[in-house]
Amino acid sequence: MPLSEHEQRLLEQMERALYAEDPKFASSLRGKDPRSTFRRSVLLASVGFVLGVVLLMTGLVAKTPVISVIGFVAMLASAFFALTSYRRVTNGARLGVVDAAGTRAARPATRKAKDHRGFMERVEERWNRRRDENGR
Repeated sequence: MPLSEHEQRLLEQMERALYAEDPKFASSLRGKDPRSTFRRSVLLASVGFVLGVVLLMTGLVAKTPVISVIGFVAMLASAFFALTSYRRVTNGARLGVVDAAGTRAARPATRKAKDHRGFMERVEERWNRRRDENGR
């Protein structure tokens, strides 16, 4: 449920007052910007991928399969690390995580209401429904 304009103004005033009173505490509450963490992760993954390519090629030239395999595994691990970092950032934005500016990302509208019952409860309900239909 979104805040009214009055409530948003009050919240902004409280945030400004907190930041004016204790800026170190306010900045620690804000947290890190997930985008900067993502950039750092992608840079690290890129370096790892390039290192993996170098190891792979070195192993091929030196005719040492162990080095080639290590390079290939490093490439796979780097790609996996970059992909999981990307998913973490996109899922965080989709779930409405608060960013460094203190704003909350908008949640997308759900297509249908989620059924919060457990899997086994739904299966049992279907079973009972089928049994009742067949018993009649």
